[in-house]
Amino acid sequence: MPSIFRDHLLKDKVAFVTGGGSGINLRIAERFAEHGAKIALVGRTQDKLDQASATIQAGGGTAAGYVADVRDYQAIESALKKTREGFGEIDILLCGAAGNFPAAALGMSSNGFKSVIDIDLLGTFNTCRAAYEHLRKPGASIVSISATHAFIPFAMQSHVCAAKAGVDMLTRTLAVEWGKAGVRVNSIAPGPIAETEGMRRLSPTEEIKQKLARSIPLQRFGSKDEIADLALFLCSDAAAYITGAVYVCDGGQSLLGSGGFMSALVQG
Repeated sequence: MPSIFRDHLLKDKVAFVTGGGSGINLRIAERFAEHGAKIALVGRTQDKLDQASATIQAGGGTAAGYVADVRDYQAIESALKKTREGFGEIDILLCGAAGNFPAAALGMSSNGFKSVIDIDLLGTFNTCRAAYEHLRKPGASIVSISATHAFIPFAMQSHVCAAKAGVDMLTRTLAVEWGKAGVRVNSIAPGPIAETEGMRRLSPTEEIKQKLARSIPLQRFGSKDEIADLALFLCSDAAAYITGAVYVCDGGQSLLGSGGFMSALVQG
């Protein structure tokens, strides 16, 4: 789906995208490329990154993939250095690497809880901290992908709720600390987004999809394009005075809490 924005808002910018090999993060990377940015995709599997890069290149964009685990600070530093050497100064950071699995708190090991905290929260800190030396200039932008779990409790998701709450508070704190350098820091909290791995697992049949959609005020799932356009806005000059914000993009689902959505899921 074409972007609603008409001009090349990110012409000659360089974007570093973690978790960029698939899903929402890849769609954001594709949107950035459509608007003129050069894209560094970061993940743990080179083949996956190569396929994602080829998709962007097939659309006329510029992209390369660099293997790095966000839990490994030195690996992120190395990927940033390679991006700088290959594409030039980095202007945009998209922190999208995340982990998730459904588990009740009493059924989860300490290591299971820690794994999500390490990927989502520590990984976001590592990436932001390592990227600061490249980004400390007016016009630089950081966007982290959070979730409505950050402020709404979801059963079977204590690890994700804790991690995403940390991501949002990290966003606000870095915005305060790094504003004087010109770096803007924001996050996006998507709700149920169609054609993602998470929603495929939650709604394997059309009947379940319809029940879940009816539990959302706007009566539908969101799209990856809608998240991509929000990220594009936040990284463009149109958002030049916005920092420390958490943008909820969920069709109003979070206004009702988790109960309605979870009830529809159980009934499905």
